Amino acid sequence: MSRLQHLRGEYHRRICQDILGEKKGILNNADSGSKTSRELARGIAKRLPYPLSTRPPSGQTVGSLFEKVTAWFLEEALQMLAHIRPGKWGFFVAEARTPARNITYFEQYEHLASLSRIISDHPELAAVLGSEYLVKPDILIGRYPLDDAEIDAREIILRGSEDIARLTPLRKKNRAQGTLILHASISCKWTIRSDRSQNIRTEALNLIRNRKGHTPHIVAVVAEPMPTRIASLALGTGDIDCVYHFALPELIAAVRESANESQQEMLETLIEGRRLRDIADLPFDLAA
Repeated sequence: MSRLQHLRGEYHRRICQDILGEKKGILNNADSGSKTSRELARGIAKRLPYPLSTRPPSGQTVGSLFEKVTAWFLEEALQMLAHIRPGKWGFFVAEARTPARNITYFEQYEHLASLSRIISDHPELAAVLGSEYLVKPDILIGRYPLDDAEIDAREIILRGSEDIARLTPLRKKNRAQGTLILHASISCKWTIRSDRSQNIRTEALNLIRNRKGHTPHIVAVVAEPMPTRIASLALGTGDIDCVYHFALPELIAAVRESANESQQEMLETLIEGRRLRDIADLPFDLAA
């Protein structure tokens, strides 16, 4: 078994242990009112070789646990790929009590903090400017800028040339201490219900519109069992890079077993259209 396979298995073990379980005979990532949802959720779960939680959480606790275990998986996986994408990375979960709980902590969006203060001092401006720019994604991955010594580690690139490269944020001395560059914004959805997926699209568009600098990776990770519901988030381009399923091969097998043609067709459309991938693909896409 490869290291990535082992890590993916541990990711699933933690999800099964702490999150995925039954309530009144129905798995907590299924829609109790949908037979198809219940069947597909069951099909995924039986292909995960780990015991399910005997006391699964509910409400917002499910979402926060899903965020934390996904952040853990990505941090471990990117460490494996350090030879492909070197750098010092910071991983932040939105609910954690750290400064990096929203995008204003990062280089491309620092200016929004000033805008927020202005609106706080002048509430009448809120009606004009709104507040949707203050995006708080579930997981934020930032890259720490480099000391000149790190940049010159293999050969002299900067030493003796103080008058060049004075504006790039990747050079630590060009910015205030502690400023990170936002590398990725990741939204996590345990399930997809009604129009909640549109909130992710709105956040993605605000990340694109309000940046100063390059656009970070903007992705979503879901545990929703129904492809037709995943499609509400995954179909289309221009906002979200791609959607990643916590157990895509297991979902594919569950959909085939169900013999549900509409779900099968939608799943094939999403995968062949490069709009849906497995969680194990995400570290590589972040390293690209």
